Amino acid sequence: MSRPVDDSLDPLERERSHLASSRAALRAMREDVESLDIRDVTANWVNAEVLTRQIDERIKALADLSDTPLFFGRLDYLHAPGAEGAEGAEGERFYIGRRHVHDADGDPMVIDWRAPVSQPFYRASKKDPMDIALRRRFGYTGGDLTAYEDEHLSDPAEAARTSRLLQQEIERPRVGPMRDIVATIQPEQDEIVRSGLGGTVCVQGGPGTGKTAVGLHRVAYLLYAHRERLARTGTLVIGPNRSFLHYIEQVLPALGELTVRQATVDDLVAQVEVRGTDDAAAAVIKGDARMAEVLRRAVYAHVSMPAEAVVVVRGSRRWRVPAYEVEEIVRELLDRDIRYGAAREALPQRIAHAVLVQMERSGEAPDDRVQDAVARNAAVKAAVKAIWPPVDPAKLVLRLLSDGEFLAEHADGVLDEDEQRTILWAKPARSVKSAKWSAADAVLIDEASDLVTRTPSLGHVVLDEAQDLSPMQYRAVGRRCTTGSATVLGDLAQGTTPWATRSWEEALTHLGKRDGVIEELTAGFRVPTDVITYASRLLPSIAPGLTPVASIRDNPGLFEIREVAEAAEVAAACVESLRHEGSVGLIAADARVPVLAEALKAAGLEYLAPGEETTRQARLTLVPASLAKGLEYDYVVLDEPAAVVDGEPDERTGLRRLYVALTRAVSGLTVTHTEALPAQLG
Repeated sequence: MSRPVDDSLDPLERERSHLASSRAALRAMREDVESLDIRDVTANWVNAEVLTRQIDERIKALADLSDTPLFFGRLDYLHAPGAEGAEGAEGERFYIGRRHVHDADGDPMVIDWRAPVSQPFYRASKKDPMDIALRRRFGYTGGDLTAYEDEHLSDPAEAARTSRLLQQEIERPRVGPMRDIVATIQPEQDEIVRSGLGGTVCVQGGPGTGKTAVGLHRVAYLLYAHRERLARTGTLVIGPNRSFLHYIEQVLPALGELTVRQATVDDLVAQVEVRGTDDAAAAVIKGDARMAEVLRRAVYAHVSMPAEAVVVVRGSRRWRVPAYEVEEIVRELLDRDIRYGAAREALPQRIAHAVLVQMERSGEAPDDRVQDAVARNAAVKAAVKAIWPPVDPAKLVLRLLSDGEFLAEHADGVLDEDEQRTILWAKPARSVKSAKWSAADAVLIDEASDLVTRTPSLGHVVLDEAQDLSPMQYRAVGRRCTTGSATVLGDLAQGTTPWATRSWEEALTHLGKRDGVIEELTAGFRVPTDVITYASRLLPSIAPGLTPVASIRDNPGLFEIREVAEAAEVAAACVESLRHEGSVGLIAADARVPVLAEALKAAGLEYLAPGEETTRQARLTLVPASLAKGLEYDYVVLDEPAAVVDGEPDERTGLRRLYVALTRAVSGLTVTHTEALPAQLG
């Protein structure tokens, strides 16, 4: 907000002074929380533990990260917000940052980027200034404010221009984990970020369009706008692998959000130890949505109709519930289509209620305690066990994959005989523990578990790199947000599994979010023009109809195709890339990694594995192509494109893997090859 200005200082010094004051205010906020004495406000140790944990989280959220700018922009309003056009409504000044900071009097010194008053920083333009007289962007070196740049949005004489500081921030070298993009969010991204909690959004975005960052910032925005609700229901970010999650894990904490859990789909369904693998044909069938019907049939096939009456003895009286009446109860429960386990728990109460009706007719006045006692009667328990036996999800899937007759019975009309043979184990396992479960098997067990007991729902789920999920995996994620919403992020052109998503409409249907809105991001902020143009030559072969990404970067980037004779020359290309500032990734077909590792060692180059954090001393990462998705490096050396393609089971999947590898570079790409390049790149 507006504050007295020291005119003896030049503009840059005034802004530095405000930064110093804001940091001092944030430090004071943190010290206030650290000094809280909760001894007199907690009734018991449980309350004390909860309050202590909340205070610890608040202290962490108020951390001042020395290399992270506390604010990155300023808005000077023409009028007080909400009073546009009102006589005498003097405009105010707001500094926009990653979190709210106030002084000792409670007056704001920095406004959270998610607050409504901050929105014009991202959306105001010359055509629609949104009552903004001036938008100022700040440039930083480390944590020091070193530059500023002004846009006079309400001045018709000033022509619209590209922000130099914005471009510099987008192109800034990257070392370490993924950074937030809170200072560079574009209008089309901001629209998705600020979309409401009630709706599911699916974002189709090519390489460098910022879809991952948009998804993470949407979580941060929703936590700001719906803090209380999401504190109860929870949030979750789902990524494709551990390396990816490690890469993005610092984004939300940098925005002050510490409560968002991160996991892979494999983590979500980890009820058994995965020690086996499927061939592509079996994995495709196991991941097909039709398996849900096979499992449903197999679960409910355990229910049988009663063959005899249920007789309950209480004292000197015998109460008889005829078989036909028990059957009516069973059929009613089946018709209600509730979870198998919930119906099994309801059955003894329904039988007991039938007994209570008879008691009342005979003149007795039983209450709920009597009904509970009857439901626990040995005869009732025996009948329930016979009619509606318990089902162990893992044992059920074990039997389906081991017993051909059992599978045929429940897959009849759903899977043909060849498909059934494809998923049957050649050597049946003796037990759940000894079975060599695959990742696809674990998803089937998760589906069966949900048929028995409802999976708890979260308030919001972000699903990244979604294009690689099978229909059954989408269902597993959808179970985690049945009463909540989702943000689905992906790129159909980067689908590299045999079951890769064919359309987002189909994906949303499997997710259980048929009404989700599909948005497309086509402006590229990360990948340089020359690199994305070259990679886009593959699109007609891998995703015919998809809009190519158009880079908005002024800098075309470094791009070179280099023919080499041996791995030592690939290592030499890495040495050249390391002469530039920033991170370097050597990406290669998985089978080529050992050869290149030896070449790097011979050249005296130390390197990291994907997921290990780059530092200023260790900037080179050797990346198998299968793990490159979602990662980014300032400079990339891509080894042997033909080998990347040949490393996949079919050409289209191989070309998609190559498209991913080609688009990991932020500033420069060197393609090295001995074999001929794939014809699609010609």
